[in-house]
Amino acid sequence: MDNRRPNVASYYYDSDSDHSEEVPYDVRPVPKSYIPSTSTYTEPQGFPEEPVRNQSYGGSRDNLREPLDSYELGMMNHADTSRTSLYQGDSPERYRPPVIHTKADHSSSDNIFQGYEFDDDEDDGFVPFPIAGNSFYPINAYSAPYNPFDSDRIPEDHYEEDDEPAEKEVHDPFAEQEDYLDEYMDLDPVQPQVVSAEPVRTTRQVRMVNGNLILDCPVSDILLSKYQAELTEKDREFLFMRFQACTSEPAGFEAKNFSLRQRFYSRPRTTELMIVVTMYNESEIHLARTLKGIFKNIRYLQSLKHSSVWGPDAWQKIVVCIVSDGRTKINPRARALLAALGLYQDGFAKNQVNEDKVKSHIYEYTTMVGISSIEGDHVKLTTENQVPVQMIFCLKEDNMKKINSHRWAFEAFCPVLKPNVVILLDVGTEPANKSIYRLWKAFKDPRVAGACGEIKVSLGKTKRLLLNPLVAAQNFEYKMSNILDKPMESVFGFITVLPGAFSAYRYVALLGTPLDKYLKGEDLAKSNEDGIFNANMYLAEDRILCFELIAKRGCNWLLKYVSAASASTDVPEELHDFVSQRRRWLNGSFFAAIYSVFHFYKVWKTTHSVFRQFLLHLEFLYQLLSLLVSWFSIGSYFLVFRILTVYLARSEANFAPGNILSVFFLWLYLASIVTTFVLAFGNKPKGTQKFYIVIVTFFAVLMVYMIFAAIYMAIQSIESIYAEHKDDFSFTLVFTETRFRDLVVATGSTYALYLIGSLLYLEPLHMLTCFVQYLLLSPTYINVLNVYAFCNIHDISWGTKGDDKVIDLGIAKKTSSGGELEVDIPTTKAEIDGNYKNNVGVLMQPEAEPDAKINLEEKEQFYYAFIRSMTVLLWMFSNFVIIALVTETGGLYQFTPDDSSDTTFLPSTRTDIFLTVILWLVAFMALFRFVGCVTYLILKFFSGLRDRTRRSSKNVYSV
Repeated sequence: MDNRRPNVASYYYDSDSDHSEEVPYDVRPVPKSYIPSTSTYTEPQGFPEEPVRNQSYGGSRDNLREPLDSYELGMMNHADTSRTSLYQGDSPERYRPPVIHTKADHSSSDNIFQGYEFDDDEDDGFVPFPIAGNSFYPINAYSAPYNPFDSDRIPEDHYEEDDEPAEKEVHDPFAEQEDYLDEYMDLDPVQPQVVSAEPVRTTRQVRMVNGNLILDCPVSDILLSKYQAELTEKDREFLFMRFQACTSEPAGFEAKNFSLRQRFYSRPRTTELMIVVTMYNESEIHLARTLKGIFKNIRYLQSLKHSSVWGPDAWQKIVVCIVSDGRTKINPRARALLAALGLYQDGFAKNQVNEDKVKSHIYEYTTMVGISSIEGDHVKLTTENQVPVQMIFCLKEDNMKKINSHRWAFEAFCPVLKPNVVILLDVGTEPANKSIYRLWKAFKDPRVAGACGEIKVSLGKTKRLLLNPLVAAQNFEYKMSNILDKPMESVFGFITVLPGAFSAYRYVALLGTPLDKYLKGEDLAKSNEDGIFNANMYLAEDRILCFELIAKRGCNWLLKYVSAASASTDVPEELHDFVSQRRRWLNGSFFAAIYSVFHFYKVWKTTHSVFRQFLLHLEFLYQLLSLLVSWFSIGSYFLVFRILTVYLARSEANFAPGNILSVFFLWLYLASIVTTFVLAFGNKPKGTQKFYIVIVTFFAVLMVYMIFAAIYMAIQSIESIYAEHKDDFSFTLVFTETRFRDLVVATGSTYALYLIGSLLYLEPLHMLTCFVQYLLLSPTYINVLNVYAFCNIHDISWGTKGDDKVIDLGIAKKTSSGGELEVDIPTTKAEIDGNYKNNVGVLMQPEAEPDAKINLEEKEQFYYAFIRSMTVLLWMFSNFVIIALVTETGGLYQFTPDDSSDTTFLPSTRTDIFLTVILWLVAFMALFRFVGCVTYLILKFFSGLRDRTRRSSKNVYSV
């Protein structure tokens, strides 16, 4: 029996064609347990004993695949094809396609497809497919065939009445080509694959769907040959990728007759969970890490047996939406990974459809390819033990920032899918196993509008990144936030920020004011009408969203922290990236906190209980105190530093070097602060990273000295008390000493609290591996990050700059008939499979080293800014030295001899000398200028006299 795809001439069905009698594949009977009671599935009779999927193509030209209007899969029965067992044990053997070599000297382990590798926390007994020996998987088996262009599935107004099917074009895609097997199935493994730089395109006429370019594009047979499941015509979502050239803004997505596949099934699917992944230019490794975590979680939801929502058909209730910010910004290797999954194909995107500019390119596909493992810089794929995943890839034409990506998700796709819960993820963030389920479970409480889990720092397989002090300090910071801050805020019901890297929202709770306020940040970025306060506030738009949710008029929404749900993410490893990132975080959080504190009265218009409103007001008061502490943090730190160092400089401290070290650290402290201010005003951290490294190193050394001073002061206090109370000394007497008591309370409320909280949550490891690094870098958070943030409140950018280069993709134009579009797209088997091979080849080849060319314009800007800053610093410090020497500021008085009889060192004498010198200098300069101007007049007089004499002599001679 022949295996056939659905007939799709010109990428749409003929409305008059009938496919009900076609039986494309030989399959085993469906196990009764897999057929729902409402199924219309009829058990087939007379099937062969062993399921056989025909996966190859005949070797002669007569057996080559026909054009798209009679799409046919041939038979593979070659003698050289290896026979491998699908499952371990006594399962029957079946034919498998040969390995496709795309690089020289690749072993079988280097192929991009390999077996699934279970993690330690996964159940390796989980099998989403039927038991060994039965290779049938009932994908959509009980539904009528999916046909997005069938008039029975689409509203009556979906097509114009006068639309006629386009005439089928008879075309032999292999009329002038070599045998298909010679082309790639029998490649010499020693010869590397040559990736075509200029793919072939065929001009076709395709029908418009409600005036839009919407295509159902066959996926490559190379991909289909990897699937373990038997596919029939009913499984159209696996056989075809749907492409839409969206010419509308997100808010007008439905109004302009765009939609998504979930609506067009015979039984439209309800979406319980929509997972939105935002992407910019991250690598395929970051994307694979995120998708691997998502796929593991979907597998877990699919395996649940006693859930009223999840179970065998869980995948149909989940949609994974990837939104990429800018077509020219996407990493080509990340795009190649999506192509390997079947979610992307080259050649379909267009710049314009008629006169309308394309805003985004939308690809839809249900994939059964998973991420097996990530080995160094290589991603391994698998089709073993995978459940189907409904995916949407929205490739925005322009780079419009992350908030615009969320606008596409919330305003374009959510109104179509109407999900119950929306989960937000950043590319590079990998949700842990079961985390998505645990996050979703929090919404069983009908009052929960949003939830978040624990964000963990990705430290690598061997925790090697802990060797980087900056990463270790951030790891400690993240851990303590998840131990002390998030749980406390969850108790009150208001979490100040649900991190966009891993958070979830109830869609109905977002509708109205919260979503409008959240998306308003994109409009503010385009104009300054609302002022710099709102512009900075919307750098932390997720904080605004959280406040608007709990303050939504007429509602009683709460926010919740789920400690059992976690996700790992990358953090900056370079100092300049860290400073730039925290500039946006600090400014955004500061102004957003002001907004929430001063709009506390909005809570009065909610339906929260009196007790809940009381708790929320307590949290607002806590936020106000935090704002005050943050505002005065740099001054407070300097005062603590000065008190501790001056104490060691006193004679009663009995610390000989204290006097010299006090002045030494004071001068370096002031120099570092002034340098930080100057660099913050005029330089980017990337251009002055060495200066920042020196400053951060100094503050780390300073912190060591301050810790030593605090311990030394505490010991001195105890010894002093013991000396006075030798006979009646007790431990309680120690706390009568004000200096000791204040030190213990201050340190105990911070560092001891870190240890106690970590032990209570049974997570003390970071205290051993990261506490010291955080302690040494804590002055940097106050003196460097705060300074740079406040000095750049005018900068409301997200780090994206420059216009996208326009790359011509072609235009889809109307034909003379008006109901069709003429487009250049891949339509033949060779083009489709060739594009797939090219993208897989990109993944298998090592990533090229980044071009080491220096951006001369950027280098020149850094150089000019550096010279300017150095000039200002030299000017400031030289003037400060004069002031310090004359007035004995900056601790110089500590070096003044105690013998007051030597008037040379008296401040009054120094100022008199200084004033005398300055006054005489001024007088001398004035006299010098006076002499110059008088000399000029004298010279001018004699010059004029000489000229008159000469003219007189000439007149006499002429007479």
